[in-house]
This record gives sequence, C-alpha cells and structure tokens, in this order.
Amino acid sequence: MPAETTDKRVQFDFEIDFSNGGGIQGQGFRLDIDGDDIADTALADYIVRDLRLLMVGAVRILNKTIIHERHKRAAASAQAAPRAAAAARHIDLSHAIEDGMITYRGLPAPIVCDHLSRAQSRAHYAEGTEFQIGKITMVANTGTYIDSPYHRYADGKDVAGFDLDEVAGLDGVLARVAGMAGRAIGRSVFLPLDVRGKAVLVHTGWDRHWRTDRYFEGHPFLTADAAAYLRDAGARLVGIDSLNIDDTADGHRPVHTALLGAGIPIVEHLCGLDQLPTAGFRFSAVPVKVKGMGTFPVRAYATLEAT
Repeated sequence: MPAETTDKRVQFDFEIDFSNGGGIQGQGFRLDIDGDDIADTALADYIVRDLRLLMVGAVRILNKTIIHERHKRAAASAQAAPRAAAAARHIDLSHAIEDGMITYRGLPAPIVCDHLSRAQSRAHYAEGTEFQIGKITMVANTGTYIDSPYHRYADGKDVAGFDLDEVAGLDGVLARVAGMAGRAIGRSVFLPLDVRGKAVLVHTGWDRHWRTDRYFEGHPFLTADAAAYLRDAGARLVGIDSLNIDDTADGHRPVHTALLGAGIPIVEHLCGLDQLPTAGFRFSAVPVKVKGMGTFPVRAYATLEAT
C-alpha cells in the first residue's frame, strides 16, 4: 500500500514594531502551508493581514521550523450582515475652490469672477429679472482633483474617457496612518485591508494644514513598493489627503507611474477622511467630461448606508 502523505506546517515566533510606538510578540505560531517551505516575507505579510494590524513598522520572523503535520485550519464560512433599509448618508471629502487659493506651489491660483454680473444682466432681461454667469480661470490641478492615465502617459485615457463605474459608487476601504512616525507609507499598511476592486483611501491627516505654508512641506506619501502592491492586489482607485501621493523631493514619480500605468485613477488633496469607517462605504470622485485633460477637480464624497 502507498505510504500515507502528510501535510506541511510552519512553526515560528514573531516580533512586530509599530510605526507609532510599541509592538507585539508571538511564540509558537503554527500555520498550514503548501509546499515544503515559506519565505519570511510571506509569513510577515500573513501575520499583518490575518491580525488586521495597522501602522506596522518592522516585522521579524524567528525560530522558523517546518513540521510534518496534518492541516487543521478549516475554511470559515462568511456570514453577510443584512443591509439596513434606511437612508444613506453622504460625507463630503473635497476642498472648496476659492479665488486666489494655492493648491500646489508653482501653479497659478484660480481666478473666480463674473463673466456677466447681476447688475449687467438687467439690460438684457425684463424688469425684475437678472442672472449671474460666472467665469473661472484655473489649471486642472486645483483643489481636490483626479489624475487619469493621460496625466502621465500620452496614450492614456483622459478624464473624459472614464466610465462612470470607474469613478462613482466604488466600494471603499480606508488605511489610517495619521500620527505615524516618518513620511513614507509602505505596503504593510495595506496588508490588513481587502483592496481588490476597491477605492483605497489613505488617511494621513495632512488636510489639517490646507491653506497654510505647512501643507507644502514634508507631506506624507506612498512608497513605490506600496504602489506596486496596490496595483498587483487589484485596487481600482487610490486617494490620499496629502499634497501628493508621491515623494516630491526629486523628479521621480513611481506611484503615479505604477498606478496610472495600470489604469488606476489617483485622487489627491482629499479631506475629511477621519469621518469614514475602515470599510463599508462607497466612494465617488467624478470629474467634468472634458477631453484632452489628464487631471480635473472633482466633488469627492463617500456614501455610508445608515444602520
């Protein structure tokens, strides 16, 4: 008779440091694996994801041993919570555009004025009837705006090319990193989140500096590794409440390059993300349908089902 086959499990200890201070340890963890071995990085990702840890800094895997033992973990059945039949609530996540405000140093401020004032309009209409027609002159990177692939790539889709289901009513998840040590937001932040098919919003808290000089100095940003992870994990859109999703210390823009190259829109200069739950909301950021534009302001908002 053939010999009975046995499954492989890994036993290990771990130490985790948090980017905002403190840490946790674990000893003698066992995990079912496929094959004969598993990399330390894969174990680290598993622990962060399975424990849903946020603001993780360093992860160390210690005393790893492969053992022959039958797999014990059964597949858990997910039970969907019933959706409440109540009115939805909308949360505004965008800055207002105002005459003379600066969104990004080096770019001109918008000019918001009358094309036709109410007083001027009275000469064109019957007595007691008046209208105002406004005029705005601005660059497309003003206020809270969306980046399309055309912003980075000459042959990419422009803002007029977005299908509505790419920018409206997306299932959303929130990565909270406000108060973290340092500026660089790495891939470990996103490991506990189910990002596939989601709008992934990053709450840094940087929007508290909006309309101040501080907003332009030392902003938080995603690393190239984080962008590659979000791209490969299937995120549909990525947004941040910071000056730029990339580090602007040099001319490289790896996050824009990776995400827009994969057709994943980026929304920058969000605000109010502290009002959102980690999951269970929908996100919309719809630009005006202008051809030949790689970026354009949006009225970004989240929709929460009432419970």
